[in-house]
Amino acid sequence: MFRISEREIGAEHPAYVIAEMSANHDQDFERAVTLLQVAKESGADAVKLQTYTPDSITIQCDNNYFQIKSGTLWDGRTLYDLYGDAYMPWEWQPKLQAVAQELGLHLFSTPFDETAVDFLETMNVPAYKIASFEVVDIPLIRRIARTGKPIIMSTGMATLAEIDEAVQTIRQEGNTQLALLKCTSAYPAPPEEMNLRTIPHLAAAYGVPVGLSDHTLGIAAPVTAVALGAAIIEKHFTLSRNVPGPDSAFSLEPQEFKAMVEAIRAAEKALGQVQYDVTAREQASRVFRRSLFVVKDVKAGEPFTTENVRSIRPGHGLHTRYLAEIIGRRAAYDVAPGTPVQWDMVA
Repeated sequence: MFRISEREIGAEHPAYVIAEMSANHDQDFERAVTLLQVAKESGADAVKLQTYTPDSITIQCDNNYFQIKSGTLWDGRTLYDLYGDAYMPWEWQPKLQAVAQELGLHLFSTPFDETAVDFLETMNVPAYKIASFEVVDIPLIRRIARTGKPIIMSTGMATLAEIDEAVQTIRQEGNTQLALLKCTSAYPAPPEEMNLRTIPHLAAAYGVPVGLSDHTLGIAAPVTAVALGAAIIEKHFTLSRNVPGPDSAFSLEPQEFKAMVEAIRAAEKALGQVQYDVTAREQASRVFRRSLFVVKDVKAGEPFTTENVRSIRPGHGLHTRYLAEIIGRRAAYDVAPGTPVQWDMVA
């Protein structure tokens, strides 16, 4: 059973919705607090932070290797410069954790090196997230696994072999609390590259809860993912896309995030279970199904024909399966049009 704090997560439970704050705090602590409040109001179960510094994730270097120029939102910048704008001061994180607890939100983070794991352990976070880009950082994955905490790992860019190595690394450390997220690491991600049918395949391959870390614009992908069995949905959120920021362009605004959660919950209700029984609401409609009715005057002794007996709505007459038996037989008494056919009128 995969569980974060008291919350069980899996196919038999409502999807666990994570609001990814990422860099949308815009280096403003009060904005970060507001984002927590908005996440709660919008229906999120958890808020996820990122724990790194520019120096813990890269080095200050502007040679060709460290230039971003691969067709992303951040082309023309160096990695160090980007992460300097995007990172969250570590001293904020315990304070934000306290705010989240007051709001009834889970709060955890993605560590990007072992010092970040050590720091987050002092906060006693309830879970860890492993980012897609770190799926190949085996020493970091091993360190996270050794905490014994639940792990949610994104799989963007990873081959099946790379996913398998990361999963086996976690399990070799005795940590069985693992969930995987299908992810397309493009920002934003086009719908045609999402390949959401991978979700049930991942679940079957590893026997763990599987969800979606979504970078598309809009809410169709998360709702579709839930229909395919996603147990976790992670989505970036911001107060406004009009506020510039590294992740703002592919983040949901509050009303959109709320609409996503509502659509997910509606989808879960609609999925229901395998069932062929007539529902209570359907029962009331059964009377409007088709049945056999006399539609023209028929005198006693006259034959029933396809002209004077028809299958029509509503459902008060004999079942339509008896039409062939009725046609050609004679009326036992006069029958007016609009009378449901019953056996006693057939001679």
